[in-house]
Amino acid sequence: MSFDESVTRRGSLARIGGLVVVAAGGEALAGDPARAAGNRAVETGAVACVLTPELTEGPFYIAGEKVRRDIREGHPGALLVLHLRVLSASTCRPLRGAIVDIWHADAAGNYSGFGAGSASRTFLRGIQKTDSSGVAVFTTIYPGWYHGRAVHIHVKVHVGGNVVHTGQLFFPDALTEAVYEHAPYAARGNPDTPNARDSVYVNGGKYGMLRLAKSGAGYLGTIAMGVHK
Repeated sequence: MSFDESVTRRGSLARIGGLVVVAAGGEALAGDPARAAGNRAVETGAVACVLTPELTEGPFYIAGEKVRRDIREGHPGALLVLHLRVLSASTCRPLRGAIVDIWHADAAGNYSGFGAGSASRTFLRGIQKTDSSGVAVFTTIYPGWYHGRAVHIHVKVHVGGNVVHTGQLFFPDALTEAVYEHAPYAARGNPDTPNARDSVYVNGGKYGMLRLAKSGAGYLGTIAMGVHK
């Protein structure tokens, strides 16, 4: 099966596995020395893996998104670079060649691919393969919010033509408030639903909390995810 077929054929993406979050080492992806140290910690068992629940796909998933690192398509917002690391749940070792699929709302709270004229809109959606360190890298913007939900990014992980994880990534409320003090977010104000009142977050979203650090004019977000392949 080809790479494109493994992503777009819904019939072959049926088996849903669990997610394991590595308690440390998410932020260890920022530079090569730290990444190496993080890998050693995982491989020697110094870092524990914790099995966490799957989170809902939501209504805005579209199969067959573009394979690309930069998913912004000119949409304004605070720069956000994501380093999403995929591990084997059985060994906690980095999983090379996993397909990571993300999508999220723009600063105004809108998803591409829905509504009038949606067929031509693909912003803030994309797919990347993990490298030899199990890392998929995306360049995007800090997500916007919409009614009833905390700020989040949707994620799927595909291995061998199967979906092995469906989840959501979250952001600290305090950081969101700081980012939203500036354009283009300021006009809308803060989300109406913080993490603690979000119906998805309360069912295990804390394990999808990104580790975020200031990086140049934007932010670097990291997390380590383990999957049952």
